[in-house]
Amino acid sequence: MNTEGKETVTESCACGPESGHDEASVAREIGGILSRRRFLRATVAGTAAGGLAGLGVELAAPRSALAQSTLSPDEALKELMDGNQRYIDGHGTAHEHDLELLHSKAAEGQEPFAAVLSCADARVPVELVFDQTIGHIFVCRVAGNITTPEIIASLEYGAAVLGTKVIMVLAHGQCGAVKATIGGGAVPGQISVLYSAIRPAVDEAGPDLDATSKANALNHAKLLREASPVIAGQLAENKIKVVAGFYDVGTGKVTLLG
Repeated sequence: MNTEGKETVTESCACGPESGHDEASVAREIGGILSRRRFLRATVAGTAAGGLAGLGVELAAPRSALAQSTLSPDEALKELMDGNQRYIDGHGTAHEHDLELLHSKAAEGQEPFAAVLSCADARVPVELVFDQTIGHIFVCRVAGNITTPEIIASLEYGAAVLGTKVIMVLAHGQCGAVKATIGGGAVPGQISVLYSAIRPAVDEAGPDLDATSKANALNHAKLLREASPVIAGQLAENKIKVVAGFYDVGTGKVTLLG
């Protein structure tokens, strides 16, 4: 998400600079973060394996011996990183299979080997970045690559039902959502709802933009590991990996964090 060049709105926004730094608003913000995390834990608990079974959803079982989901977590992560290297080198192969898969197999279902929680920024084309074709990556996108109950539920579905073996929280350079949070100024509409989820990273690494973006990705990867009983259970059984990465919008390189 890129907010550069947008006009600052001060009249209609209740979260302006003056209201963002007094003692009462800070207390409300901290309370909001804690409440949000408790809400995440309570919400995602309802989608654990038992809950999925109660909805008639079967847990992942690859349909064929060639399914991407038969990869191990380490193999799945290696495939992502190898694909990024092909992308950087200009030797991508995924496009050769896209139309064939779209016309012949896409309607049959999906068997992604990886899930990526990416920022909504248009400069981060996830499948291209990892040189993967249709059906290989289960992508969730939201400004600031933050976790919400809906995002966690989606990633749980990818892990428990589709059989993804690795989840990557992917930050990127020059992130507008992180930059806006560091600035803390007034913004139009509901953009400021992103602030509370990104603020802990600002406290850790701000005001450096890329450092804060990296800290934010690490924070939300940690939250995924801890807040989701589905993902935590698979981690305990070595069925999945949860990692954080950083995409350099200038070079195209993805670097693993932590």
